[in-house]
Parts: sequence; structure tokens; C-alpha cells
Amino acid sequence: MNLDVQHQLKMACRLTGATWAALADAERGRWSLDAVHHLSGPAQRRLLQHLHERTTADWPENLLRPRAAPRPIRLANRLKLSTGRLFVYPLKHRGKLLLVGADSESSDDKQLWRLMADLIDSRPVGGAHDASLPQLQTDLFYDMPRALEQVLGYFVRAAKPHGAWLGIRRGDTMHIEAQWNDPGLAGLSLSFETSRLLRAVDRSLSDVGARSDSREWKSLPHALRRSSTCWVCFPLVFGTRLIGAVALWSATEFTTHEMRRLRQLASHFSQPVEVVVTLNEVTSQLRRLAMLNDFALTISAAHSLDQIARRVLGHLARSFPAESTALYVPAPGGSVVREFRSVQGRFSAGMSPLSGHHVLPFMKGRIIRLTKASSDFRPVYHGARCGLIVPLKFRNQVVGLLSLESTHPAAFSQSDEHLMVVVASHLAGLIEYGRVREGAERRARNIGLIHEVVQQVIGLTDAHAVAHITAQLLSRYFAYELAAVVLVSDQTAGPILGFGGSKSEAVRGTMGRGDPILREGITGHVFRTGESIFVEDTSREKDYAPTLGWFAAAEMCVPLKANGQMVGIIDVQSSEPHSFTNNDLLAMELLAGVLSVVVSNADQYGRLETTILELQAAQVEGRARMAAQQQAESRLVQAAKLAAVGEMAAGIAHELNNPLTTVAGFAELILNDTPKDAPVRADVEMVLQEALRARGVVRRLLDFARQGEQIRVRTDLGEILEAVLALMTHFIQTSGVQLEAVLAKDLPWISVDSNQMKQVFLNLLHNALDAMPAGGKLRITTATRLRNDRKWVVAEIADNGIGIDPQDIDRIFEPFFTTRGSRGGTGLGLSVSYGIVADHGGTIDVESLPGAGSVFSVWLPI
Repeated sequence: MNLDVQHQLKMACRLTGATWAALADAERGRWSLDAVHHLSGPAQRRLLQHLHERTTADWPENLLRPRAAPRPIRLANRLKLSTGRLFVYPLKHRGKLLLVGADSESSDDKQLWRLMADLIDSRPVGGAHDASLPQLQTDLFYDMPRALEQVLGYFVRAAKPHGAWLGIRRGDTMHIEAQWNDPGLAGLSLSFETSRLLRAVDRSLSDVGARSDSREWKSLPHALRRSSTCWVCFPLVFGTRLIGAVALWSATEFTTHEMRRLRQLASHFSQPVEVVVTLNEVTSQLRRLAMLNDFALTISAAHSLDQIARRVLGHLARSFPAESTALYVPAPGGSVVREFRSVQGRFSAGMSPLSGHHVLPFMKGRIIRLTKASSDFRPVYHGARCGLIVPLKFRNQVVGLLSLESTHPAAFSQSDEHLMVVVASHLAGLIEYGRVREGAERRARNIGLIHEVVQQVIGLTDAHAVAHITAQLLSRYFAYELAAVVLVSDQTAGPILGFGGSKSEAVRGTMGRGDPILREGITGHVFRTGESIFVEDTSREKDYAPTLGWFAAAEMCVPLKANGQMVGIIDVQSSEPHSFTNNDLLAMELLAGVLSVVVSNADQYGRLETTILELQAAQVEGRARMAAQQQAESRLVQAAKLAAVGEMAAGIAHELNNPLTTVAGFAELILNDTPKDAPVRADVEMVLQEALRARGVVRRLLDFARQGEQIRVRTDLGEILEAVLALMTHFIQTSGVQLEAVLAKDLPWISVDSNQMKQVFLNLLHNALDAMPAGGKLRITTATRLRNDRKWVVAEIADNGIGIDPQDIDRIFEPFFTTRGSRGGTGLGLSVSYGIVADHGGTIDVESLPGAGSVFSVWLPI
């Protein structure tokens, strides 16, 4: 058994999630397995027996014919091969088949298996190869840096230059991935637009050289020109595409033998380099998608902004080449910004004034990639040479910024930007709803604490005890450094003072009788005007008057009024600026209202009881709002996931549409030149017909995936179902399911968002097909019905599949609940569908019996 091929099959199965893989050969009509991964001996024998049973005279030849994509073969349960489908990839130059066992395969998975088949197909047969050409180690195909360094090493040993680099083409630039004897070239990107030599290589797809006496010599780096007189670049070509290049330079010209050898190496390593780069891109994309999924699941479980920031920055540090990651969130008041940083894995949090902050110029809502040459780039991390700043937008408002910094130049690519946009869309909603939730929790906590204070003060009839106990309770429950309660009573000659907090002793002796408190500073202004004052930074407040032995950096003062008359004030202070929030002010004003009643008239005890009940009701309402906000947050995360999937589907559809257009166009050209009685005309017409049909499916997929504003219009439910069935026709046919669609004519119109409704029925049809793995019957009906004295339009989707267990019926619409997690289920489809229908004023009913099938009924108001 070929161990190299077996190792490749093992790595490919890990990357794609396939259950098993095997390389099969039918020599002289008998099937054998050349290499196998994750398939036991008895399973191998059952697979060979199945291949012999299926084999006809032309079956292998039919499989070896080129086609756009392999069609999966359904495997019977009796074979016990751990999977229900078999995907076949032919090796056309060897007459062998690469067999893959998997329940499903994405387009990325299929691309990787095709590359694996081409890689095995291109290996020397029987170990015979040109001894003069080196071979790339098999395990290096999954380690791009080491593989490219080894390839460059072969070039260096073949010519012994002064220096060399190997670059991979990325759009209009050549990114240097490996270098020899010139560390300054590592990570450098060379533009085709500014390099005439690279453009010449791209146009000719052949080696291009330059000498010190040529005009192009000045376009090379100065250090290179100073140490050499000869420079030559060899293209790495795959098919007709330039995928990369190898450049070498020396003080003497390369000999004819060296040039011939270097051309051989360039031609020999082009295909392995393409495979290495492709595998690296596929692996990176799968890793990023896994990161995004892990990010969404992990971050959504956070309950505070600090937890969200810590987890987000941890994920970003592990997923991006950044030494420093940061999150900046302006406070609701807009005067300060909360800063969260992770530098080399060390997390820190702080708060700074927003005015003059270095992130202020980037709060305009644009994604910016910055380099050291940018005038606005002031890196936080010492030695950073580039940065990526992505705004967090919620309802077109910037609610924060994400910042990545790296010591490597051009460390962030356009794909990094796209992924960061998805992360930012998740994070913006989480931060905004987290901020609302924190405010609600703080309000609820403050209300509870105020309730505790009121309970202990409500029965007091002595003004001195009221002032003293209230100040003590404020400092104890709210952790204020200084709390002062000043009361004005007709029963006393002067103001009554009560102090609490760690700084109360320092200021008690300097306050005197308290008259200055009611005349001067912030407290005097509040007593004169009867208006609350909330000062975040006293250094910027002209009315602030410091007390001997104490300087407050933040102060909050509220009046006490009874029957329109001032009866006192409540003043709290802190040594740290920005210590108080609007929620604290609201809590103090709430307490002031209750305390004013206690001070003015102890006989109004009954009214205070009513106030307490209102406070308790407000506390219950706050908890209810928190629960509603958590539910809205969950829906936001699910909607962002579906948006990312829609964008991915649109991208894939665009990629499919171009080759289909080419196939259709050339088929029409061939038909124009083919006589009507030619034998091949019928085949060409079939090609054109199928290409046009496939292009129509792609166009409908694009229409479905295209995002826009959610607009509800009056429409016919039958038209929506027909559009969804057009997308699902291929899946229904290939699943062995019989479709019966009974759509009522002249249904009343409904007001819905068509794209959202298509998503609902697409989810329900997918679930129905998944419930019938061995085929079955699918029935779709529409009608008008009467329910709760109201007319509704109802669409029923019925299947005769495996059904739903009774204990799961009540949970199927819960987010992330799924009964097919091992087969790729996420538990989001029915939850999102139910949310969409409920948002339209409708509902979804389900009836199911295990083994007998399920019926989902979508009720929409007329």
C-alpha cells in the first residue's frame, strides 16, 4: 500500500471532514484498493464487493469522462460504510478512482479533493522519475513556508547565486514568500504596475533577465544592484496562469547549463507550488470559518463589555498576525472612551477622554489599512509597521473601533478586511445590546439598593437621624467616597448635615454649621435653582468649590423638594473623574423624591408604600426588558450568521455563472457552424440547453442571496413557493423524493418581505429532505383558513420521513437545538424561520409522529 498516498488521504480527510477515503484500481476487470484511510478490513471488503456489483462494461469509462462536478452515489445502509454517500474523483491518466465517503461536501471540499486527485495523478508511476529533478516531500504540501523554502533551495543549489527570492502572485502584486541571502525582502510585495520586468514575465510566461548595463536595471533595489551585475526571473506557470516567480541574481552571468537547469526546475515545480498554495488557502479559509463560528458561539455567551472585549481580543490575537489588538468603545455620554487592549497576550482595560484621543479621526465609519508611511498612524505597540482599523456600526452609527497592529509590513490582506467586517457586525450588535443590558442591570441594581435605603429610612421621624442614616447607607450600598445629606427644617436653627463614606471624617470639621454648603459651589447652585447637576470632571466646572482637606474629581448633586419648596440636597463625590453615570443620577433623583416626603411629612407613610410598590414593579419591568434584550441579541447573532452565508452563496454563484456563460456561448457558436443533419448536433444542443438551465438556477440563487432593505410588499404566496421550488428542484430529484405541489389559485395577497419568506420555506424544505434520507414523498399545499375569527393564508409542507420525537416537539424552535448535530445541523434554521414568521404577525404549527413524518404549517395574516 502506498504510504505517501495514504498520508495525503489522511490529511485531506481532516481538512474536509470526510469519513474515509480510498484509491481504487480496476486492473483486468478486478477491483483493488491501492491506499485506504479510516476504513477497516471488513469495510474494505464490503466496498470492493459493492464496486464489483455496480461495475458494468462502461462504468469506469463513464466515470473517467470529464465533468463539472462528481455526482455522489448513494450507499445502502446494509454496507455499513459509516456514511450514506460516495463521491468519485477519477485519475484520468492512470485509469484509477479516488473514492471519498462523506454525507455531504461543500464546493471547497470538492476543490480540495480534485486537487488531491490531480496530485496523485501527476506522481511518477511505479517510482520512475527523472533523477535529475528533485521531488517535493509529501508532508510539505501542507506547510507552505517550508515547502517554498525547499523549492527555492533547489534553485539556489542549481546556480549558486548571490541572492534569490520566490514569490506567489496575489492579484496585481507578487508577494515574496521565501528569500535567500537577503532578509530585507521577507514579506515584501512587488507591484506589476510599477515593475516592467514583472510585467514582461507576466506577458511572456518565460524567463526575463536584466544586466547592469540595461535600462531596466535601475528598477531593481539599490542593494541588489550594488552587489550583482546579472538578474533573471523564472515564471511558475500552471496551465496558462502565472502563479508565481523565482528571481536570482549574481555578480557573473549564469551559464547556459545553469539557465537550462533553472528552467527545468521552474517547469517541474509549477504544479507542486500551485497545489501547496491552493491547499494553504483552503486550509486558511476553513480555519477562518471555524474561528468565525467559534467566535459567534463564544462571544454570544458573554454578559458584560469586559467579558466581550476579553474574548474578542483573544480570538483576534489567535486568528490574525497581530502583536497588538484593541477595542475602543465610546461611553454613552460621548466624553470618554473605554479602551481594551491585548498586547502579546496581556489584557488590559482603561478609560480616557475622547477629546484629542488618537482614535477620534477614525470614527467616521470607514475601514482603513494603515502603514508606517501613513501620517495618521500612531501605533500603540512599539515597532508596529502596519495596522487595520475596522469601525463597529449599529444602525448606521459607529459604536466602537477594532484595531489590529503588526510588526510585519502589509500583514493584513483584503480577505482579512472582509473577515473583520463580519466580526465587527457581530460585535457591534453585542456591544450595543450589552450596553443596554448593563444599563438595565445597573438601573435594576440601583432600584434595589434605593429600596433597601428607603426601607430603613421610611419609619424615621427625626430629621437628624434621617440625614445621618441616609448618608451612611448611600456610602455603604453605592460605595461613594463622600456622601452628604443636607436638610432644611423649620424645627432647627440651621441646616442638618449627615455624612458618610471614607472621606467623611476629613471634611466633617471643615463644614461648620453647613451654611456655606447651601450658598457656595455646586451644592449652592443646586439649592438655589432646584436643578440636578452631574459633573464628570470638576477641573472643568467653574462652580466647583473644593473643601479644605479634600478635592473631588467628580460630583453629583440633586435637590430635595416637597410641595414645590426646597427642603435639602443630596451630594456625592469621588476622587476619580467620570465615576458617575446617568443611571446614578436617576437613582439619586429617585431617592431624593422619596426622602423629601419623609422629611416634609412623616404622616404620608401610605404614599411611600405606593412608591415602594412602583419601585418593585419597575424592578420586575427591568428584568423583563433584560430578558427581551437577550432574546433580541440572540436573533441578531443568528441574522448575522445567515447574512454571512448569503454573501458566501452569492460569491459562489458569481463564480459559477462565468464558466456557464462561456459554455453556453461556445455551444451556440458550435451550433451555428454545425449542419442540421450532423450526428453531433443533438449532443451540442443538449449541452446548450443544460448550460442555460444551470445558468437560470444560478441567477435565481443570486436573486435569493442578494441582500437589501427589508421591504414588505403585497405579494402572492404561490409565487414565493414557486421560486423556492425552482431552487430546490435539483436537490429534490437527486434525493429520490417525489414532489407533489398543490398550490391554490387566486389566494388573497399577503404583505411580506419576499426574501425572508423564501428563506423560511427553504429551511423547511431542507429539513423535510433531511428527514427522508432514503427518499419519500413531499407534499406542499396552500389554502385559506379561518382561525380565531380571522382569515389566514396557510402553507403546509408534509413529509413521510423519520418524524420528531414527542419530547423534542416543544424545543425544535429553540436556537441551537438540533437533533442532527453529527450531520452538520446548527439548530438555527427553525429558530430563524419562526422569528421571521412571528415578525410578520404569523406563526408556525407542527404535527409529527416518529416514523410517520411531519407536517409544518405556516400561518400568515391576509
